[in-house]
Amino acid sequence: MKKIALTGIKPTGPPHIGNYLGMIKPALALVKEFQALYFIADYHALTTVRDAETLKRLTHEVAAAWLALGLDPDEVMFFRQSDIPEIFEFTWVLSCFTSKGWLNRAHAYKAAVDANTAAGKNPDDNINTGLYNYPVLMAADILLYGTQVVPIGLDQKQHVEIARNIANTINNSYGTFLKLPEPLIKNQVMTIPGLDGRKMSKNYKNTIPIFAEPEMMRKSVMRIVTDSKQPQDPKNPDRCNVYAIYKQFASADAVANMQIRYLEGGLAYSDIKQELFELLEEIFRRPRENFKSLLNDRPYLDRTMARGAENARAISTPFMEEIRRKVGVR
Repeated sequence: MKKIALTGIKPTGPPHIGNYLGMIKPALALVKEFQALYFIADYHALTTVRDAETLKRLTHEVAAAWLALGLDPDEVMFFRQSDIPEIFEFTWVLSCFTSKGWLNRAHAYKAAVDANTAAGKNPDDNINTGLYNYPVLMAADILLYGTQVVPIGLDQKQHVEIARNIANTINNSYGTFLKLPEPLIKNQVMTIPGLDGRKMSKNYKNTIPIFAEPEMMRKSVMRIVTDSKQPQDPKNPDRCNVYAIYKQFASADAVANMQIRYLEGGLAYSDIKQELFELLEEIFRRPRENFKSLLNDRPYLDRTMARGAENARAISTPFMEEIRRKVGVR
């Protein structure tokens, strides 16, 4: 049997091309090798999203985005975290075996404390318990389905380590029955430059949205920062933000030809940007149309996620019954 791989998707709105290359495309490829589970982490989003309609909208947007970009709900389990009630009971069980010291050292909590300290505020100012306990809920997400592989970036390795620590503690108390997940870390985590050369991120407002209308996408591409070289000047492709994006989407032959054009000179940045826009439009035109169509059929999105939740609960319900027996509450 294939190993179980789990991918959590936080609802943060429609993706940009950095999300696509760094997370979505690699995650969709998991089905070739693993039994893949994908869930929308709507309860995780409550640490920051405080408007009900906004959270519903974001959840539907991310569901529509992944389906439009190729996720097949008949081939994988695709569900909403909040549709799995066992996850929250399991979180309490796990929290009783979680060292407070592990949570004190969790990256997100430490970063928030450090920011408060640097600003001269109380270390825990405006930090909610949801943020503090975030790693426990994440461990429940991972361990509840017998997950063996968790695809992550290197910066998220700690979450899997905490899940393993908790599982080991429980196994030492009740016998080995929780699987210990392994992180699946790509040797080179894809980092795509944004419009300003920094990592593409919604926080920096430097993204190229996948589902933007063509004219808006073109405007975004034309805003990519370049150096001051004139069209006739030879250019170094490895120092160009436009080329860094282009080479991730173009064919090998097209990339090789583009590199020669850079080095020989005679190529204007405006022409390179136009070619990049046309390439992106060719790739994402159909997904954009599908995204809009799916977003206009929210009942279908809800049915699709509910069907995935039924399949996921076929795993989580008997698993939680075993947990109860192990700890002695049944």
